[in-house]
This record gives sequence, C-alpha cells and structure tokens, in this order.
Amino acid sequence: MTDREPPPTPHAIAPFAVRYRAALADPNVRDGLLDFQRSWKATRDEQIASVEAITGRSFDALRGELAEIKDGVLADLDGHLARFRARAEAAGTIVVEVATAADANAYIADLCRQRGITLAVKGKSMVSEEIGLNAALEAAGIEAVETDLGEWILQLAGEHPSHLVMPAIHKRRGQVAELLTRVVGRHFDPDDIPAMVRSVRTELRERFLTAGLGLTGANALVAETGTVMLVTNEGNGRMSSSLPAVHVVTVGAEKTVPTLADAIRQVRLLARSATGQRITTYTTFISGPTPGHELHIVVIDNGRRAIARESAVESALRCIRCGACANVCPAYQVVGGHAFGHVYTGPIGLVTTAYHHGLEAAAGPQSLCVSCGACATVCPVDIPLPAQILDVRRQIAVRGGGLAWAKRAALRAFASRRLVDIAALAAAIVTWPVQSGVFTRIPRRLAPRHLGWRTPPRVSWRPAHARPALHAAQPPIAVTGATGRRVALFLQCVADRLAPEIPIAAARLLRAAGAEVVVPEGQHCCGLPAFDAGERDGARRMARATIAALDGHDDVVTPAPSCVVAMLHEYETLFADEPEWRDRAAQLRGRVHDLVGYLSTTARLPRGALAQAVAGGGGAEARVTVHRFCQGSNLLGAGDRLERLITDLCAIELAPLAETEVCCGFGGSTSLTAPEVSHGILTRKLDNVVASGARVLVTDNPGCVLHLRGGVDASGLRVRVVHVAEFLAARIPIG
Repeated sequence: MTDREPPPTPHAIAPFAVRYRAALADPNVRDGLLDFQRSWKATRDEQIASVEAITGRSFDALRGELAEIKDGVLADLDGHLARFRARAEAAGTIVVEVATAADANAYIADLCRQRGITLAVKGKSMVSEEIGLNAALEAAGIEAVETDLGEWILQLAGEHPSHLVMPAIHKRRGQVAELLTRVVGRHFDPDDIPAMVRSVRTELRERFLTAGLGLTGANALVAETGTVMLVTNEGNGRMSSSLPAVHVVTVGAEKTVPTLADAIRQVRLLARSATGQRITTYTTFISGPTPGHELHIVVIDNGRRAIARESAVESALRCIRCGACANVCPAYQVVGGHAFGHVYTGPIGLVTTAYHHGLEAAAGPQSLCVSCGACATVCPVDIPLPAQILDVRRQIAVRGGGLAWAKRAALRAFASRRLVDIAALAAAIVTWPVQSGVFTRIPRRLAPRHLGWRTPPRVSWRPAHARPALHAAQPPIAVTGATGRRVALFLQCVADRLAPEIPIAAARLLRAAGAEVVVPEGQHCCGLPAFDAGERDGARRMARATIAALDGHDDVVTPAPSCVVAMLHEYETLFADEPEWRDRAAQLRGRVHDLVGYLSTTARLPRGALAQAVAGGGGAEARVTVHRFCQGSNLLGAGDRLERLITDLCAIELAPLAETEVCCGFGGSTSLTAPEVSHGILTRKLDNVVASGARVLVTDNPGCVLHLRGGVDASGLRVRVVHVAEFLAARIPIG
C-alpha cells in the first residue's frame, strides 16, 4: 500500500462486528448458501468440461490465456485507455477519467443537474456500489432506482449486495414475498415466484419510461473499437442503457481489453464461472450513443493504480467479477457476503477492499479466511488469491490494526521451542485433572465459545521429540525407492505436542519402507502460524531455524502437508529480499515431501503390503472414509492420492465422502478468531461423514485430525478420526 489512503467509503456500511453478528443470527444465510454452493459447483464443472471439449484446451490453458491478456493491459494501462478513448470519442461517446469516488459522484450528479434529470434507473453495477453513487445522488435531490431484480429487492430492504453477481443470494423466497407484500400493498405467495417477478416488472416499467438517466456498469471496454461490453441475465441492462436520453457507464480502468476477440474470450469463461451457464441471456455491445442520446463513460481509479503498483497484488486487477471465488469459499457459505466483504464480497474483496476503502475496512473480514485455497482453483483469470490475502494481512499487521499486542507477543514467543515446551508442560499439568484419553474434557459451562462445540485435545506430558518410541527400530518390510536413503522427519509443532502418536507412526512407516529416519534436533515450527497472521518477522525466524535444521539430508518428510505448503510456497515470499536464505529455501523445496506423497512415490510399498486386519478388529474392517486436507488438494495438486494409497496398500474399499476436498473448518487461527465460522464449516463436513455411513475417518494433516476428532466427540458421533500415518502403521506386519 502507498502512504496515500483512499477516501473513506461515502455511504454507510456497518462495522464488521455488527455485520458478522447479523449474519450468524440469520439462518437463511447458511442454509441458502449451502444449497447454492453445491448446485453451482455441479453446473460450473459441467460447463467447464464443455468448453474444454469445444476448444480442445484445458481450463488452466484457457484461463492462462485470459490472464495474459489482462496482464498485457495492466502493463500499459494508459496506452490501452488512450486507444479506447480515441475510438469511443470518435463514435460520439464522452469519456471521463476520474481519480476518486467523490470525483465520479460529482460528475454524475452535475450531469443530472445540467440536464434537469431527477430520476435515474440503474442496471447492475458493483462500481456504483463501490463509490456510493446512490447516496450521492440522493443528497443531490436525484432519485436512483435499482432495476436489477436482486438489487431492487435489496434497495427496498435497505441492504447492499452480498454477492458480485447474485446480489440477493442471501434472501429466501419467503423473505422476498414478505417484503413485496409490505411495499406493494398486496399479498404474495412465497411459492409463486413468477407472480413476484411480474409484479416487480410492473413496478419498474414506468420508471424506465420516465427516467432521464440510465446507468450501467461494464464487463469490458474494447480498446480497438471503443465499445462497451455489457453481460447480463436480465433485460433491465438494455432498458437502462437504451431508453433514457442519457446513458452513464461506471467502470474501472482495469476492465479494458485490447480487441473484440479478447472480449469474447472473457465471455467464454465469465458465464460458466459466474452462474454455470454456457452464456448469459444478454451480451450487449455499445459503440457510441444512439441518435438523439448521450453516452458518458466514467472510468474510475479509486485505488486501482495503487493495486497496480504492488507486485504482490497487481493481478487482482485481472478480476472479471464472476464471483466464483465466493461460490467455493467455505467461510462465505457460513456468513455470506455482508460479513465476508465490505462492498466487494468473497475472497477477492479481502484483497481489493484495502485499496478501495482502506486497511481498516479490510481488517475484520480477514479473520474469516481459512486459507483453504479453493478460490484459486476456480478463478477464470488465475488470480493467486490465497497469497494476496496473506499479503493484505501482512500490511494490516505492519500498520498495527491486525494483531493485538498479546497475539503479537504470543507469536514471537512461539518461535522458541524451549518456551513452547515449558508452556506445553504447564498446560499438561494444569489440565491433568480433566484429561481423558486423547481429550481435555473442560466442563461445557466453563468452555469458551471456541471450545463448546469441539472437545480440545490433550496436551501431552512428553512431546513426540522426547519419546523413545520415535527412535525405535522398525525392520523394513520391503525394498523401496527409500531404502538406504537418509530421511529427516519433520514432526510439526502441533502434532509434536498434541498428537505425538502421529509423528511416531510416520517414523514407523518410513522405516518399514527401508528409510534411515533421523529426527533433527533443532527443528520446531515451520513458521506457518506467524506467516498466516501477517507476522513476517517471526515467520522468518522460524523458517531460518527450520531450513538450518533440515540441511544435509537426502529427503525431508513430514506428516503435516500444511508445513510442506509453507516450505514450497511461502518461504520464497519470506526471503524475497535475502538471497542467501532464498537459495537455501529453494534447495529445501527440492527435497521436502508430505508423508502421503512420499509413500506414493519414493517409499512406495508393494500393493497389499498392509492388507492385514488391525489387531482386535475381529477380522472385519470398519467402514472407512477419507477427508482430504484442503490445501493438499488446492495448492499441492494431491487429488485422490490419499484414497489411492490406502486402497492400494490396505486392499480395502473406501466409502465415498461427499465434498471430500472441502475444508473441515480448522483454518489455523480462524477456529479461534472466528469460531462460529469454523463450527459452521465443521458441521457441513460432519454431516457428510454421517451420510457416508463410515465409522473411521482418515485424513492427512494433524490440524484436521484434532479439529475433526474434537468435533466428532463433542457431537456424540460414533466415528474414529485418525491420521493416515496411524491408520497405516497399525497394519504393519509384526515380526
């Protein structure tokens, strides 16, 4: 961010805490968005497969091409805007470039005054929401009426959009019927949606015919022809752009594309990503005003050039406002757009809000992101949203608005393994009276809000790194690619102290595959907790210690793929300005593996090598299902390798788990800072586990194990949750 902050949002948006509580109190949000996300994913995937078949190219190739086009525009934004302006003005269009929201609002209000306009009809425009245009026009004595069905409903309700494409997605039909009954003055049946739509059409028709100004957004500005491209599913966009004598387009400069062919490439992915359609109902191209009419295009900066100057977030300007990132976001499903965003909702809003409305507006919603990475997998312009969200968190932490002093101090203290060991021992002593098995059973009436729905794990008296079992000999059961290789086992700080059975089981498996397992003395934490919180100094200290501890080994393996994500993806960012450590981090990246990946490749045991029944199982295998660690699927490209490994080694049939790759809700600190979100996501996961009929749930990341295990216990479900290392090690033949 630059020192110059954008002006405050010129219209009232409640503080984050108020929006968050309101969203949690509305059951319509969670239930409605869950159904929507599931149906959208199915139709979106079908349409993406369709365009891949039509073009003979993969989604990654298609979005890479569109991203390259958008990046080319950003590299010469002034040049492309100048070409667009010259051609648009030659066709009779008036093009105005403004720096701020206030400038844009003043221009449009002055235009209305000059033309004697007192009524404006508006097609859907998120930019107009961004600049607070409705409030500005109202202050100037001009009535602005939303004509998009969802936007009009929200205008009547006094609300802002909760989604980039479907603004009223959080509303259920009963709520809409009640609202229309109150406004229109006659009863509406909530099950008669066509009657409600007809009524809205009737209410708005007279406004279209009498309005002096029509306002729309734009999906693209075509530089080669001076054309505005407008993509909508309702005819109100064309009504707003063609019936009033004056048409105003509000648009960000980043919407420019070089050619009409590029605009069509955008259309190809936009509808499929936004609504799961092959193409939207209306795709309109406007090249100059119709005779007797005026066309004004107001090109707005409002923080966009500040984004363009920041290499870490510049690609956020590729965004084509499809909303796909929100459609797969598990946290968005729980609280919806009003809590999750400011004006721009979903993961993209966590990035751009900081530049359009200031860091303070962006700070609160940061706590909702579980860093699952799903948003990056569906973005049609390949924006690395997970990394950009973390960069905004860093900016917030640097400014002091994101981390309370206590949290900052705790993260810095966590960098010391000795201090953590002392704190863990103290916690074990204090909680000893309420420890039971793998849990710490705090009485429900005493449990804070982040523990009442999830039984916390037991803090071990002896961490894994201090247990002889970690170093116990295990004869190999086969010759593999790991035979004779010196493998450093990275324990992971959470598993080391809260689930020591996991790294111990991992060590047994690696030795069974013939590896020489060593446990480096200096290891502690990879730095991920501090990095996720935006505390980069603490993250760097822990990352340096980790790199130093893991030097000198053939391979590095950990039962925590979250740590692999940090080492593969985050260390490069951490050491961007430190060449020596950047090079050492690059060397580590070439040697580090998560346990499942290593067992699936280098240390691959023969098929059926672990097929024997578990002792005490009576020869009958319990029904087993699998939850994939979300970052493994979304950032490491793991796919179904966890299922394939278990099926291959154990010769068992797994029960399918719906939404197996969707986050379980742990999300690191999210389960502490936004426990209601974490609980909501966990509930979705456990409902799927129950539906699978499984009695054993296997996953591959320690954080997921502890979170799911605690949720299962608190819910009273009869499901055993284990790490894949435990599941497989229990089947190693004895003798």
